[in-house]
Amino acid sequence: MNVNEDHNWKFAQCFGDKGESDDITEADIITAVEFDHTGDFLVTGDRVSGRVVLFERNDSKKGCEYKFHTEFQSHEAEFDYLKSLEIEEKINKIKWCKRQNSAHFLLSTNDKTIKLWKVFEKSLKVVAENNLNDGPQPVANALRIPKLAHQDTIIAAAPRKVYANAHAYHINSISINSDSETYISADDLRINLWNLNISDQSFNIVDIKPANMEELTEVITAAEFHPYHCNMFMYSSSKGTIKLSDMRESALCDQHAKVFEEAEDPASRSFFSEIISSVSDISFSHDGRYILSRDYLTLKIWDINMDNKPVQTINIHDQLRSKLCDLYENDCIFDKFECTFSGDDSHVITGSYNNTFHLYDREGKSDITLQADKSAFKAKRLGSSKNKMAMTRGPGKGGIVGSDPTDFNKKILHSSWHPQENTIAVAATNNLFIFTYVYKYITL
Repeated sequence: MNVNEDHNWKFAQCFGDKGESDDITEADIITAVEFDHTGDFLVTGDRVSGRVVLFERNDSKKGCEYKFHTEFQSHEAEFDYLKSLEIEEKINKIKWCKRQNSAHFLLSTNDKTIKLWKVFEKSLKVVAENNLNDGPQPVANALRIPKLAHQDTIIAAAPRKVYANAHAYHINSISINSDSETYISADDLRINLWNLNISDQSFNIVDIKPANMEELTEVITAAEFHPYHCNMFMYSSSKGTIKLSDMRESALCDQHAKVFEEAEDPASRSFFSEIISSVSDISFSHDGRYILSRDYLTLKIWDINMDNKPVQTINIHDQLRSKLCDLYENDCIFDKFECTFSGDDSHVITGSYNNTFHLYDREGKSDITLQADKSAFKAKRLGSSKNKMAMTRGPGKGGIVGSDPTDFNKKILHSSWHPQENTIAVAATNNLFIFTYVYKYITL
């Protein structure tokens, strides 16, 4: 008797109450998704309301399912009177701190302010109504002390630190160090190093602002600490470069240790070349050996020991190369897609349009394309999902699923991969979708 194993990605859950309608407001759009280090908790942040929502694994259900845990208001709208600038509540990034006790700690940031939140179980107690009648009768005129009785246990969230007034430009990245004591925050021109316990002081470790702003040629787009080496971090730029820096070399890390850059073919250069080469997201593999980067049209995997070219370049939606002029007109060419490794570093994930996202093996030989769309699941239940939802396998199949025209309003920008299992969380406008890997055993 032989047993063959067949793998399938299946839709598991969807959190969202408004469906895929045309009247979705900006307040509903999810802008951050992140699993914690165990995968038992999942957090999201939204655009306008500044809310952070936590989900916890539902152990009473089979498979990898999640349930609502708690939510809280992380940021509120502010106004910078010195610059006459309104600061939105939009949650740009959320990062989990490594858990030290029963409470959870996480960092959340909008454009200007970073906050450290503590999420914990809080016991609510009230004065017992019958405590005076309990036990033996007290002596006359004796002091009677009220007793507290447990009433309920709630999940509470409290801000422990507020890291403000350190960035003149919009914060695009935060990354917690492997020492669990420090973290970096990056805006368009600077990267600051913080101690989690000190909120009123930070150290500027990268500053690319020119003396004359008219000479500005690039901006910082993302930054991340190395998963093991607490002295190393990387940051990407709008010129398509990734720079690896070592904080042991100098206090100001403007002189990078390595720069990862692929030479551009002069024959293919166009007006849009610099825009589409801008790196929107970068991520270290869990072992720290590889770097994953995403620009508008491609996904690149770099070996940290080889900086002259990527070991793998994967075309995401190459069919849009002929439509760059239209994408420039509707601003979609500036969309910032995220990317990340799987828990075992064997696969990578990134998003695309039509609410589709792609799963590639690290060699780029296989592509699984899935669609996160409620209407697709409804159509599938009705038996009419031939063009609505599809799964494609094999190399070179990185495109939009189905024959429907591309809907640029539906896009997967944010996603997260479970650190220990093949479970993925993706944000599709106002909905959070969870997909999981199902193993089917076929007996021959």
